[in-house]
Parts: sequence; structure tokens; C-alpha cells
Amino acid sequence: MRPTLFLSLVLAPLLPACSALLPSQGIAKAQETAQSFNEDARFGRNELVLDQIAPAKREEFSLHHRAWGKTIHVADIEMAGIKKHGDADVDVIVHVSWYTPAQQELRSTLLQQTWHSKADSWQLVDEKRMDGDIGLLGEAVVMEAPTERKVPSQFPTIHLGGEPVQD
Repeated sequence: MRPTLFLSLVLAPLLPACSALLPSQGIAKAQETAQSFNEDARFGRNELVLDQIAPAKREEFSLHHRAWGKTIHVADIEMAGIKKHGDADVDVIVHVSWYTPAQQELRSTLLQQTWHSKADSWQLVDEKRMDGDIGLLGEAVVMEAPTERKVPSQFPTIHLGGEPVQD
């Protein structure tokens, strides 16, 4: 058997294992970075989060996320999709489930994060609310009280031997 044929037969099964050890490139790397970033944001690992944000956007991001872990508790974050546009930019759609301890009502917000490729890494350059509940990114939420008093819904009491009692 020729040496090249022998080497190709022996080394061929090992190639998939070698590719798993190589760093991922392109959109796969963006997806991996965004997944790690959002997981770190969910659990309050701010020092890791800020490293992945474009320097010009770090202060704005900090302002929008200052309530996370205090008055806003993030229950879950899921990546809902990723779309490439241009050679160095991707949009990542993120579904965030969250609540405030005072209200104990689960809310849901859909975010769009824009990531830009810089050298061999990806940086977050923009984040905005696409849909869902307001308040996750520090937006002002105005609670309005009803203008008129609501009459409680109640059926009239009926006695078995006679007429309904009027209140």
C-alpha cells in the first residue's frame, strides 16, 4: 500500500475531531459570542459583559441595564434568531422573560442586538426593544389608575324560599 493512501485512511476519521478543536469563524462565532454575552448579562457578570460591548456604547448599555438584578429580575434569556447583514455585522434576536419583585408578574420582551466583527472577535454595538413589555431597558413605565370606580361583579343572592335580596 502506498504511504499517502495509508495516511489518508488512518487520518480521515480524525478530521472531524480536529475541526471541533479549531475556533469557530464568522456567523458561528457571532452566535457563540452573543449566547455567552446574554448568559453573562442574565446572571449579572458585568465585568465579562462590558468587555464585549463597543467602548462607545458601554456607558449607554450600563444605564439601560442598571436595574437588572435589583428591581428587574431576569428569569430567562433565549436567542430567537440571527441574521447576517454585510460582511461584518449580524442582528441577534433575543427573547427575555423578566419580572419585578414588587409585581411578581412574568413579562416578555424581544430585543434586537446588533453585533460588529472587530479583528477576531464580535462586539455589541446596539440594542433595542423590538416588541413586548416596556421597562426592561430602563424605559419609563407609567401606571394609570382607572378614572371611574369599578362595580364588583357579583350575582344577586337567591334564597331558596323566596325573592332575591336587594343590596
